[in-house]
Amino acid sequence: MIAEETGLDKSAVHRILTDRLHMQIICAKLVPKNLSVEQKANQLEICQDLLGRLEVEPNFLDKVITGDESWVFNYDPETKQQSAEWHTKSSPRPKKARMSRSWVETIIIVFFYSRGIVNKEFVPPGQTVNHAFYKDVLERPGPASPNGHCRRLGAAPR
Repeated sequence: MIAEETGLDKSAVHRILTDRLHMQIICAKLVPKNLSVEQKANQLEICQDLLGRLEVEPNFLDKVITGDESWVFNYDPETKQQSAEWHTKSSPRPKKARMSRSWVETIIIVFFYSRGIVNKEFVPPGQTVNHAFYKDVLERPGPASPNGHCRRLGAAPR
C-alpha cells in the first residue's frame, strides 16, 4: 500500500492521487478471454453467417448442438473490487481474463440444443481439452436427448 511505503496517512495519499495526479481507482473489466483483433473479426463473421442462415431457414437453431465447458476452481477468484488499480483518466481500463488453468480443479463439458442437455461429461484430471478430445467425446455414443431423437452427439435432432 502506498501509505505504508511512504509513511504518509491514507487521506494524504488519496488527495495526492486524486487532486494532484488526477487519478482514480478503476476495476479491471472481467472478460472470458483476451481475444486478438483477428479472433474478434472471426467471431463476428460467424455470427453474421448464422444470422443470414436464420433468415433463410428460421428453424435452423433447432438442429444445432453446441457445447460449453465450465471450470470449477479450488480457490475463491479475486473479486472485481479486489482487482482495482489507480489509473489516470486517459489510461485504458485494465482487462483481466476470468480464469487461470493452473487453478482449475475440475472441468465439465456440457452439450445441449434448443430443447435441453444432450450430454455432459467431467474431464479426467490431467486431460488436455483440445480438438482431439472433443472429437473423441462426439464420436462416443451418448444418452438420448430430452425428446428421444438424439442417440449420440453426432446426430442432430430433427
